[in-house]
Amino acid sequence: MTERIKILMIDDHPMIIEGYQNTLQFTKKENQELRIDIANNCDEALRFMDKSVAQNDPYNVLFVDISLPPSSDGTMNSGEDLAEHARKILPRAKIIILTMFNESFRIHNIIKTIDPEGFLIKSDLTSSELASAFQAVLYNPPFYSGTVNSHIRKTITSDIVIDEKNRKILHLLSQGVKTKSLASHLDMSLSAVEKRKRQLKDLFCIEDGQDETLLNEARKQGFV
Repeated sequence: MTERIKILMIDDHPMIIEGYQNTLQFTKKENQELRIDIANNCDEALRFMDKSVAQNDPYNVLFVDISLPPSSDGTMNSGEDLAEHARKILPRAKIIILTMFNESFRIHNIIKTIDPEGFLIKSDLTSSELASAFQAVLYNPPFYSGTVNSHIRKTITSDIVIDEKNRKILHLLSQGVKTKSLASHLDMSLSAVEKRKRQLKDLFCIEDGQDETLLNEARKQGFV
């Protein structure tokens, strides 16, 4: 019996999409029939998703690139926004996230907000891994690439527990944001930011008080 699988691929690089398509078509199982739609930006993706809902013909799998131009109405600013929207209107669809980002903060945030069935870092990706990920997501999710699993293992095995605000402080510091500018990014007072930084340095046992030492230790333990 033929299994029809409806797929939406969202990426703003046509050559990458073509590679994904070819890989899936060449490696699909004999009883699988793939119907693939392609969107190169947020607006196209929204039109395809809305149409599938209106026609009661929902997608089974969505491949979503994180880095996408925003939608024309400004409601969607990235693939993350699209994936969150898809969770609401296509609750049974399996979502595979693809991204070049490999920072711990971004990985943690995507897993927390989207909880994707598949999570692939593009620098890890090979044709065989894409094929394996697709089949695993269909029948035995989740499937995470090596870099994602490495970050998860590091944070799980660490004895240090930090909240979302502290994760964001570490992320912003790693991006070169100065302490005096952190307050505006976090909607906190400068004194509150400085207090959290002191707590982080205590958590990571930073004796010299330097931000760079804190970041180096946070990187070792998978928090940056």
